[in-house]
Formats: sequence, structure tokens, C-alpha cells
Amino acid sequence: MSEQTTSTRTLNDHQVESIIVPWGEQDASARQVTLTRILIRISREALQEASLDSIMTGICDCLVEELPVAIASVLLLNDDNTEFIHEVYAGEFTQSPLAATGKWPITIGAIGRCARLGRAHLVRDTATDPDYVPGNAISRSEYMVPLRHGSRLHGVLNLESGRTDFFDEDSCAVFDAVADLIAGAIHFARMADELTEANRKLELLSMRDALTGIANRRLFDARLAETWTRQLRDGAPLALLLADADYFKALNDTAGHLRGDECLRWLAHICEGFAIDEYDLVARYGGEEFVLLLPGRTLEEAMAHAEKLRRAVVEEAFEHPASPLASHVTISVGVAVMIPSAEANPKQLVAAADQAMYNAKTSGRNKVAWHSPPDALAASAAASVDQAIDNSRWAEPRVPDLDHANN
Repeated sequence: MSEQTTSTRTLNDHQVESIIVPWGEQDASARQVTLTRILIRISREALQEASLDSIMTGICDCLVEELPVAIASVLLLNDDNTEFIHEVYAGEFTQSPLAATGKWPITIGAIGRCARLGRAHLVRDTATDPDYVPGNAISRSEYMVPLRHGSRLHGVLNLESGRTDFFDEDSCAVFDAVADLIAGAIHFARMADELTEANRKLELLSMRDALTGIANRRLFDARLAETWTRQLRDGAPLALLLADADYFKALNDTAGHLRGDECLRWLAHICEGFAIDEYDLVARYGGEEFVLLLPGRTLEEAMAHAEKLRRAVVEEAFEHPASPLASHVTISVGVAVMIPSAEANPKQLVAAADQAMYNAKTSGRNKVAWHSPPDALAASAAASVDQAIDNSRWAEPRVPDLDHANN
């Protein structure tokens, strides 16, 4: 620290430079005023920072700038209080075991001793303390204060001075108050972090289907909007598969709801295996319906994907004692593909997939069908599909189906 420093403040819109009298030239009352002013400055300015690190850095900077302090540092402990894991400091030079090796167990140094004892500790002459770890060539005395909030010890505030007479009763009382401010800031910062993490977990839970563990309708709606925007920007296609378990109500009525729940978890697991690209998503759409969001797939690719999914369900052969189609569970899959445009919207894609799934149901179930959304670009995409696809098979006209309510 320099012998004399200056600070700038604003008075009536004018910048005013005030001279800070060196500590050695201040009498007792002036020193008390200086300490009080520093405490007020820390309370008003440093604690206004947004992040915990910026708060601690601001406090350390303030202490080094205005006092005969060679080093001011804050060291944070791990959850077990067995070692220091993070250090923020200010000063001309500092070197700690943490900076040198990446580890600082509390068995090392006078600061470690402070953490072990859990109380403030003054080293009036660092040359006589066998535990002192040199951090600055001019340091002659050291004052350490535990950072404690309630029963939790967060770390240690460490101050080193080139004077052996600096840490008197008044200055130590101020540093004790500063330590309390830092401990409170750490406590509330960690509370905020824990609250953020808890909210993140709640948000994740709110986006998951409780029965199957896959994404739910809420997450699907959000991802559909995001993916639509991205595909619109890139001019790329977006495919949607809507799969529905055939005669699921009959399975529930015959085998019981527990067996029905097991079937839904089983179907969800199979569907998950077909979300293979980074932005693919499988979600439970509602009831026994599952939706697969497949960015970048053409209609031909989406149809092939849907057919593989249908066959996978057949091959797994989940027993269905009440299906008129087979002795096992089957699915009907609707396919729709759009190249998003400013004139279209995601609801059209969902509606087309729903219509296609209905077509698969009315044409006999255990089938894959596609339906073209009411969009010129989508119609163009459909026209490019290989002519080997029998359109008349996939797109039946929608007619009343009295049995649709039973899936």
C-alpha cells in the first residue's frame, strides 16, 4: 500500500479529489473516523455487487487501498470444513498453498489454525509464529477472523500488515464487523444458489411425466416452439410422429390399470430409443399417446423411422389379452413433416400428425400413415417422397369411426 492515496467522490456534479492521510500520521480519533468510514463504505458499496466473488474482491480492495494492509484475503472452506477451496485477495503480492498447489488443508498455516479453533486470532509478530505461511515480504503482523453465520463456518478473513502496531482493539473490532458482513453475504449467496438449484430441479420435475419419466406435454410444447424457430431460421424440415397404443382402454379394462401403467412405461422406453439425434425429443403427449419431435427429417425419413418404431413394438410383444388385432400391444403412428415458414405455425404440424394418426386408426390400426399440413412448402416436401410410397394407403379420408373412442 502506498503511503498516501487519493479517492474521488462526486459533490454537486463535480469530481472532488480527497487526500487520505497516511495511517501513521493520524491520531487516535482520526483513525477511528477512518475505520468507521471504511466500514460504511464496505456496507454501502462492496455489498452492492452482484456476485459473491465481486463482493469479496471489493471488500479486499477497499481494505488494502485505505489501510496499512499488505494482504487482505477471504478463504472459503469446503462443506466438511477440512480444507480451503477458494481464495479471493487483494495486495501487492500473495502466494498461498491454495494458489501454489490447488490444495490448502486446515492443518497448514496460521489461517488453518484459525479455522480449526473457530475464533479470531492475532499474530503480533509473524516472525515468531511457526505456523505462519509467508505471503508478502513486508508482512509483520496478521489478524484472522472466522467467517461464521449461525453455526456454519464458511471460511476465514485474513489481514496482514507491514506494521506490528496496526491491529489494535479498535481496528480488530472493525475487522470483526467486516467478517460478519462477509459471512452474511456468503450465507445469503449460498441460500440463493441453493434456491436456484431447487427451482431448477423443480423445473425439471415439472417437465417430466411422473409415470414414464420421459418429457411431458409442457416440455414438448416448449421444445416444439424452440425447434420450429430454429428450423425456420435454417430453412430445414421438421418431422412429428404421433404414436397411439391400439385398444389401450380394453387393456386397462381387462388386465387392470397397473398393467396399463406398465404398458405405458414400456412404450415410453421403446420410443426413447428412437430419439437418436441431439435435438430429438420423445414425450408423453397425453393418455396413451406419445410424440416424437424429429428435426431435420424429410417425409421419407420420418416414414421409415415411424415404421421401425411400429415394428419394434410388435417385436417386443407386450401381451394384450383383449386386442382384436393380435395377442400383443400394437401402435398406430401418424407422421407429418413441414418446412417451417412465416405463414405457418407449429399447431398445423401437430394437427397434421393427429390427422395422420387418425387415418392409421381408421384404416385398420397397427399402421403408419402421413398427412400433409395445409402449407405449400409442406406439400412440396411431400411431393418429393419416393413414388414407391402408396399415398392411398397412408392418407385415408377421415370418416366417422364409432370405435375410435375405444382406441
